[in-house]
Amino acid sequence: MYKKDYPRPQLMREEWKLLNGEWKFCFDDDNTGERKGWNKGIEGDSMNITVPFTYETKMSGIGEEKRHDFVWYERKFDVPEEKIQKKMLLHFEGVDYVAKVFVNGVMVGTHKGAYARFSFDISPYIRAGENTLVVKAEDSFSPGQPRGKQRWKNENFGCWYVQTTGIWKSVWIEYVEKTYIKEIKTTPDMQNKKVVFDILTAGDIWQDGYTLEATVRYKDMHINSSSCVVATGNAHMEIFLERMDLFEWGIFSWNCEHPDLYDVDFKLKKDDCIIDEVYSYFGMREIKIECDKVLLNGEPLYQRLILDQGYWKNSHLTPPDEEALIKDIDAVLAMGYNGVRKHQKTEDERFLYWCDHKGLLVWSEVGAAYRFDDDAVEDFTNQWMEIVRQNYSHPSIITWTPFNESWGIGAVKNDRTHQHFTEAVYHLTKCFDPYRPVIVNDGWEHTCSDIITLHDYEESGEVFYKRYTEHKDEILAGDMFHCGFRSAFAKGFEYKGQPVIISEFGGIAFNEDGGWGYGNKVKDEADFVARFDSITGAIKKLPYVCGFCYTQVSDVQQEINGLLDEERNFKIKPEIIKAINTKSNKE
Repeated sequence: MYKKDYPRPQLMREEWKLLNGEWKFCFDDDNTGERKGWNKGIEGDSMNITVPFTYETKMSGIGEEKRHDFVWYERKFDVPEEKIQKKMLLHFEGVDYVAKVFVNGVMVGTHKGAYARFSFDISPYIRAGENTLVVKAEDSFSPGQPRGKQRWKNENFGCWYVQTTGIWKSVWIEYVEKTYIKEIKTTPDMQNKKVVFDILTAGDIWQDGYTLEATVRYKDMHINSSSCVVATGNAHMEIFLERMDLFEWGIFSWNCEHPDLYDVDFKLKKDDCIIDEVYSYFGMREIKIECDKVLLNGEPLYQRLILDQGYWKNSHLTPPDEEALIKDIDAVLAMGYNGVRKHQKTEDERFLYWCDHKGLLVWSEVGAAYRFDDDAVEDFTNQWMEIVRQNYSHPSIITWTPFNESWGIGAVKNDRTHQHFTEAVYHLTKCFDPYRPVIVNDGWEHTCSDIITLHDYEESGEVFYKRYTEHKDEILAGDMFHCGFRSAFAKGFEYKGQPVIISEFGGIAFNEDGGWGYGNKVKDEADFVARFDSITGAIKKLPYVCGFCYTQVSDVQQEINGLLDEERNFKIKPEIIKAINTKSNKE
């Protein structure tokens, strides 16, 4: 059940409304807005902004890149008289970094963290007719806040770009009954050919008489239905999917070539009356580590990934529209990749929807912090688990990657305190999701990682191949540095036969482009193709390496090593890249 621009595609309702578009906007550099009573409405000098684009972007209508730590938003919205008895939920898909939300002058809630959805029940604060929604967003250049590739200086540097401040994902509302379905956690069980649902409800659920019904379909075919009693707000349901009378193999499995998905609708009932109905979907697939292989549905999976930072020229971290997300996915597939490492960003959930439907694998990350202290540890952990919980049910996500290149854990190689933090996040992630591998920490200095990932931007395929064949044992023992200066493991940790993936390499840039890439720039297309073929082929010939991740999809501001430029034009014909990516390692 597809709805264009619907922000939360795995829990869909009929009654919803986007609040994107033109809002009133104001900078508050002195942080005096609250004292002036702007929670009731912005007064004084203001401008208009197009939400969900931040003021730093051209698509916002402002396009000012200067730092402003305190910003205010305001818009009006109408509530019909017939809706006033319902419960109204207000959703923010992403606000960077601290959000304070007011409805008709009253604070309805706060949230810290840039990358996860948060919601408030604003029913007690609304009235029939016109209502006023005000948001204060607070940001900073603190390296202790999880910020990913956002700069913490006044100018861009290295691979860090213009900051993102305030509302950068969709804002929307939906109407529900006083008791409703709040969350669905979907777990495929391939071995037993069933799907498991854990459903969380909200409202007056402590009374008797509530039941939950689920109906699973594949396309237009009814597969199975089930029902259960809702107890203390929670429901657990297992639905068997095997139908030998309909399918040769009993169930449809999700994979890259055939990303088959089942539809499911849930009905929450009270004394046989439907009080809430939501629609979702799921994929039946299993990700598993077996010795040095990653298995997808029991078969070895060779991962051809590409690093995807999800930046656009005129809208930065925010996709210009849903079509831009689809275009990126189609471009990645056209170049022969079967997955993306979504780098230092938690993407719009519509992106995951289209990855689910098109069969594109996803490694899920979050923005890193760059300082280690008690606040940074607490903030990162809370925000990471929000993301894992929010995106758990997407079949395209096959790996969680909470840490990258020791960012925010700079002393992890030798410091047990930093190591304990990575181990804690690893085990906390596995507690909520025991089914996906977790990488800690991507690139080097691993602690308890399910996959060993190495970053290496060597230009020569011959040198690359020689390094990882002749010195395999030393590299995997952590006795030899790779990427010039880093060892594969933190002190006290060792290789235990895990799969090995080269999760960053390449980064080739052209001479004529401004900005930078990795290593020497190439002079023309022939030079590029020769180098790309050489290093990609070298990795594919390594028998103990089961995948790679090329840097990167597109240029990002001063970093110009994308296979696409910032306008999403191919620099090299995609069929040339695809031929190299997919050819046999024996060719």
